[in-house]
Amino acid sequence: MHDVTHRGLPLDKAKKAAILIHGRGATAQSILSLSNHLRMDDFALLAPQADDNTWYPYSFMAPDQSNDKSLNDSLAKIQTVYDYLIGQGLSPDQIYFIGFSQGACISLDFAARNAQKFGGVIAFTGGLIGEKLKKENYSGDFGKTPVFIGSSERDIHVPAVRIEASADLLREMGAEVTVKFFSDPQHTIRQEEIDWVNKHILS
Repeated sequence: MHDVTHRGLPLDKAKKAAILIHGRGATAQSILSLSNHLRMDDFALLAPQADDNTWYPYSFMAPDQSNDKSLNDSLAKIQTVYDYLIGQGLSPDQIYFIGFSQGACISLDFAARNAQKFGGVIAFTGGLIGEKLKKENYSGDFGKTPVFIGSSERDIHVPAVRIEASADLLREMGAEVTVKFFSDPQHTIRQEEIDWVNKHILS
């Protein structure tokens, strides 16, 4: 596949696979460095690269028309990676989505648009995308898929109120959602988040 970096186990030996989605201005290689901290020794890892290092140009809560074309192209790129994994014989419950910032938003949005029993969705600072949340954009039943969202309670890019609204919508769709807010203002991935995900989703 074009613009997708592979790491971890080869697919014919992996029992699980993760699609790792980088943030704005970052790279596939940078998000793959998370594998040094997450418990993913038995995973095949695939990280797509966004055009110009950006999945969509404006805030994830900007007016929909400003992001629509880029967002649709980006979701299609994730769909291609997902379809490839299914074509290699993995089932949805063996596939995980992991993202940071823009990548977290893409992870949540793609999963909610295609809800079924996935292995897990791990969103380090992100929420569902759109000027307003539109339930009609999303369909399916997560079947108790574990979903983690972690963020500063005062992140400058991702308001806590949107994270909470996203979590509520995902719960309505059958996901088992855990949200953890932190008091520091940093736009980052914290060790506490890594530890929780390793223990409760990746163990």
